Amino acid sequence: MSILTSTFLTKHNTAPFSQIKLDDYQPAFIENIAAAKAEIDAIINNPAAPTFENTIEAMEFSGNALDRLSSIFFNLNSAETCEEMQKIAQEVTPLLTEFSNDITLNEDLFKRIKAVYEQKDGLNLFAEQATLLDKKFKSFSRNGALLSEDKKLKLREIDTELAKLKLTYGENVLAETNNYQLHITQESDLKGLPEGTIEAAHSLAKSLEKEGWIFTLDHPSYIPFVTYSDNRELRKKMAIAFGARAFQNNEFDNQEIVLKIAKLRFDRAQVLGYATHAHFVLEERMAENPEKVKTFSNDLLAKAKPAAQKEFAELTAFAKKLDGIDQLEKWDGAYYSEKLKQQLFNLDDETLKPYFQLEKVLNGAITIAGKLFGLTFTEIFDIDTYHEEVKTYEVKDEDNQLIAIFYADFFPRKGKRNGAWMTSFKSQYIKDSKNERPHISNVCNFTKPTETKPSLLTFNEVTTLFHEFGHGLHGMLANTTYPSLSGTSVYWDFVELPSQIMENWCYESEALALFAYHYQTDEMIPMELVQKIKESASFQEGMATMRQLSFGLLDMGWHGQDPSNIKDIKTFETEQFSATQLYPEVKENAMSTAFSHIFQGGYSSGYYSYKWAEVLDADAFAYFQEKGIFNKEVATKFKENVLSKGGTEHPMVLYKRFRGQEPKPDTLLKRAGLI
Repeated sequence: MSILTSTFLTKHNTAPFSQIKLDDYQPAFIENIAAAKAEIDAIINNPAAPTFENTIEAMEFSGNALDRLSSIFFNLNSAETCEEMQKIAQEVTPLLTEFSNDITLNEDLFKRIKAVYEQKDGLNLFAEQATLLDKKFKSFSRNGALLSEDKKLKLREIDTELAKLKLTYGENVLAETNNYQLHITQESDLKGLPEGTIEAAHSLAKSLEKEGWIFTLDHPSYIPFVTYSDNRELRKKMAIAFGARAFQNNEFDNQEIVLKIAKLRFDRAQVLGYATHAHFVLEERMAENPEKVKTFSNDLLAKAKPAAQKEFAELTAFAKKLDGIDQLEKWDGAYYSEKLKQQLFNLDDETLKPYFQLEKVLNGAITIAGKLFGLTFTEIFDIDTYHEEVKTYEVKDEDNQLIAIFYADFFPRKGKRNGAWMTSFKSQYIKDSKNERPHISNVCNFTKPTETKPSLLTFNEVTTLFHEFGHGLHGMLANTTYPSLSGTSVYWDFVELPSQIMENWCYESEALALFAYHYQTDEMIPMELVQKIKESASFQEGMATMRQLSFGLLDMGWHGQDPSNIKDIKTFETEQFSATQLYPEVKENAMSTAFSHIFQGGYSSGYYSYKWAEVLDADAFAYFQEKGIFNKEVATKFKENVLSKGGTEHPMVLYKRFRGQEPKPDTLLKRAGLI
């Protein structure tokens, strides 16, 4: 019996990472799929009439070992992968897709679910049970249970192909990110770069037994380079390399894959009777349909565009005056924005970074969670991790009860994809009167400590840490009966509320006083710097809003219509960006080939949700500001009505229960300085 097919005999039932061998995965998937199938068969063959308990609830708790195995394997495939693991992923993904389709397209199973669904009004279910029944019925009816046999077969083919294409897409982006290095040997080419960035580049070169400095497309290397390097030609080189990932007609090219994914998603929606993939997805979102998303996006665009154009004109004039630049290019944006910000606010990331040592920022987020939600985090050293850099914590409540296990994984590595995300290794649920607590992970890519400096964060990275920690709290504080409604299992345009609201504390002097201390002198961040952070919060907000909206509109472009006529990705993107474009087009670059959020992650037809959730978060935080940012009463209402409730009820019902009203969009526009 494999370690991955039995109960873990570990502390808090945590994943025994060090005992898992790569060879264990495939046999474990096969065995766990067979066990889950047997559980489903038992439900179908139950001679008793279908009831909520023997059908809906029994299904909800089936396949537990398979879910756990999948979360471990696919989390590691994102955070600590290798070629062999990617190969296993390509082999097991079709098996999982087939198993998932075997369930959704099983007529006998659907008959039982339908029988329960048809008597729901007389069942006296509490809110969470009613939601579960509704979700189970819809997950079948929306995914092919009512189709004819030939259409079911077509759906299976599409799903299998899609699953494999998404994996390959992600592998190509990772390979392209890893394959590029800018090797600098002349010290004069480092002009403008922060000392810490130079030191990290030198450490990397040394580890690769090379002279000089090596810069990569990993965010902690790439972002400071294009923001601070005085060498315009080298900024251009880096920016073009970043924007050309998987768009180079080589073995890692994603152009065909993007066209195939978009077309398959459209075909799938058509088979299921929906006009487009976006219509299918948005039926189960707060936004409800593509028209609403487009109206929402275009309304915001109309308000942001004049501000963005004015900001861009100011930036252009500034670059012209400073360096005689006639035409701002994409590789100039971050560089001159940073210079202008320094001039306007006398504030730059290098002044701020010494006050944002990673460990202190994390402790700040933890302290704030304690003040708001009564949580304590204690670092522990006696549970397994998948890499020596991963830290682990026991999270307890005011009664000293275990709330969650928290994993923190903060630095870039070869086997780790770019970006930042929250995930879980074990869900929260209640079964047989036992509240199973979740195992939550935050994964980021921050600058590693060097021989002379600890990991120091830019302010943007500080907000990233708080953002992911907010998702983490959503997972940790989950308190629902059913795993599929627990934690972050909510409507996709609601999932960003807990993460985005946490970012607000980063701008408050009362919160910064808890963690912003100089790493050498231990002096607290001066209040004038805090004031400048607040004043600069809406700096170039018009351009930032327009950029975010452009990504959402590109997403809707791919998924809100029939993509069959799209033959060339570059031409299509140029059309989609026409309303939001400020910088000249870069012919070597494309967005879609490395837009992992929508082509590999879960954001297809959902990228707008960042802006949607910003409306919620601005409105929700205004409530905290009204009553005090550490007000226990407001925090408890947020915890009890939003964070702990998961997807047990409609998000707007939960939000109104917390806030007492629907969110007001003007709160966001005011905060952004757009009205």
